[in-house]
Amino acid sequence: MATLARLQARRLTLGNQYYFRNRSYLGRTHYQLIVKVAYYTMKMNLYNAMAVRIQRRWRGYKVRKYLFNYFYFKEYLRAVSETNDAIREALEEFAEMKDREEKKANLEREEKKRDYQARKMHYLLSTKQIPGIYNSPFRKEPDPWELRLQKAKPLTHRRPRVTQEYSTDLTNWLACTSARSFPQSEILPPIHRKQCQVLISHIRILSLILFLLFFPIFILWFLPFSSYHKNKKYIPSIHTSSKYSPDSYGKQHFRAENPRKWICDKDFQTVLPSFDLFSKYGKLYSKAGQIV
Repeated sequence: MATLARLQARRLTLGNQYYFRNRSYLGRTHYQLIVKVAYYTMKMNLYNAMAVRIQRRWRGYKVRKYLFNYFYFKEYLRAVSETNDAIREALEEFAEMKDREEKKANLEREEKKRDYQARKMHYLLSTKQIPGIYNSPFRKEPDPWELRLQKAKPLTHRRPRVTQEYSTDLTNWLACTSARSFPQSEILPPIHRKQCQVLISHIRILSLILFLLFFPIFILWFLPFSSYHKNKKYIPSIHTSSKYSPDSYGKQHFRAENPRKWICDKDFQTVLPSFDLFSKYGKLYSKAGQIV
């Protein structure tokens, strides 16, 4: 017990001695850790700096060679400018050609109009006896219209086409009776007109006899339709024959009437006041320069 009590009393002293004896080891250990961290940091900074330098040089080379090649883009822009110049020249030539064609078409159109006008006015051409209006004796040279009238031909009116009248021939009713439907055969001998007239007269007599024979049958067929309403007995409807009077709604009035709800004995007067718009009618207009 005495030894234990002595050791407890010397505990602080032993701790201080242990600290002072082993503090150099702990310091060296801590210093080695700091050196390792510093070396690792310096190494990483160097690696990063070298990587940045390498990437900068490689990226610049890659961009200059593959992405943004100055000489390639210079050649490309030169080719684009040359193509644009060629297309612009072609478009200008095309526009000039279109203008020339349009001017030529306009000139041809005007020339046709003048030729047509000269043909219409050909009667104004001067003759040996009477000079025309374009060949004045007071001018040294005749008018250009005079020369044009000499070259032009007089205008002639076109005759209207004669349209074929509609024929009621039996051969035109059906398409199968045309000349193209059947092969052409030999010409038949002419039919005597007297025989045709005799045949037509016989057919008319036969039709008249048949009409007289069957006329009473036709009358009997349509008899029920013609005299059915004469023998029909009138049957009055229940609405009109009832002893109760029918409702007057729809015949005499078109509103529901309830005398219990009436306020006064007088009916409502549907009279509208006059409009100001129509009261000024005829007062804002002028008549022969004067206000009415």
